Amino acid sequence: MKLYIKYMVSLRCKMVVKDALENLGLQCVIVDLGLVEIIGDISPEIRDELKIVLLKAGLELMDDKKAVLIEKIKNIIVEMVHYTDELPKVNYSDYISEKMGMEYTHIAKIFSEVKGITIEHFIIAHKIERVKELLLYNELNLTQISYMLNYSSVSHLSQQFKKVTGLTPSFFKQLKDKKRIALENVGIV
Repeated sequence: MKLYIKYMVSLRCKMVVKDALENLGLQCVIVDLGLVEIIGDISPEIRDELKIVLLKAGLELMDDKKAVLIEKIKNIIVEMVHYTDELPKVNYSDYISEKMGMEYTHIAKIFSEVKGITIEHFIIAHKIERVKELLLYNELNLTQISYMLNYSSVSHLSQQFKKVTGLTPSFFKQLKDKKRIALENVGIV
């Protein structure tokens, strides 16, 4: 049985969910961002217990089909931007469509209706958050970061960074109090 979990965007979240399932006596086959597959069915009582445990951890068990679809899209984007060394070289629309097994226009329409933001802007917000993270680590220069995140040039990355944050990447790097956004809050309008 597959369960969909909202706000599950990090490795820590995966560990919390796995522990919660094990404590409730549920065996998991897969624990992935936003998705858990367990062996067998789950009783309504155990489902309610799981909901409570997840809520305490800041996570949410989802039932609504549109919400599940949105969470899948968000998790594909988060994984693509934050947890891969290099972004796919194909169009993001093709990548997301392939991963979802659905037409991109349908996915994009539902995402925009529910989130109030386009998938493109959601991806940009996450890419900028990734740029901030990489700047903080101070291991890569802007040229390397722009290549890694598939920007056409350092100039394009800098323009997009300034448009989203109001700061240039170099000014951001010099700030003492570097403001980052938690992954679950990126792209929230």
